[in-house]
Amino acid sequence: MKVSDILRVKGSTLYTATPDEPLSHALDLMAERDIGSLVVMEQGKLVGMLTFREVIKTVVKNGGAIGVTTVQSAMDDAPLTCTPDTDMDEVRHMMLGSHARYMPVLDGKMLMGVISFYDVAKAVVDSQNFENQMLKAYIRDWPETGEPAAN
Repeated sequence: MKVSDILRVKGSTLYTATPDEPLSHALDLMAERDIGSLVVMEQGKLVGMLTFREVIKTVVKNGGAIGVTTVQSAMDDAPLTCTPDTDMDEVRHMMLGSHARYMPVLDGKMLMGVISFYDVAKAVVDSQNFENQMLKAYIRDWPETGEPAAN
C-alpha cells in the first residue's frame, strides 16, 4: 500500500497557515476545525508544520502565554515528508522513529496532502480486516464465531 492510497480515501482538504501569521490565529483555526496540525506555506512552498507539539513547547517556553508569537517562531521548519509513492511500511517506520504524528506528502515541490499517524493506523487495520475476510471466505465452512470447526 502506498501513501497515494490513503490520500485517495482521505480526500484533499488542507488547512494552512503562513509564517508571519499570529500563532493565536493558527490556533483558532485548529480549534475551529478540530485538527492537530497546519501546513505552513509561503509563496506556494512548504516551509514548515505547526502541530500541537510545537504549540505546547512554545507556550511552555513563553511561561504559559502565546502573546504576539508568530507561526514561524513556533513551527517545525524541517518537517519529515514523504511522497505519494512512499510505501506505508516505510512511512510507519519514519513516523515511529521520529515520533511524528503528521507528515506532509510532496510530489516534487507540490503539496499533495498531509497524512496522520491515525490515517496510517486506520489503513493498516482496514487492510488486515480485508485480508482476514478474504482468508475466511477462502477456507470452506469457516464458523462465524471464530471457533475451529468440529470434525
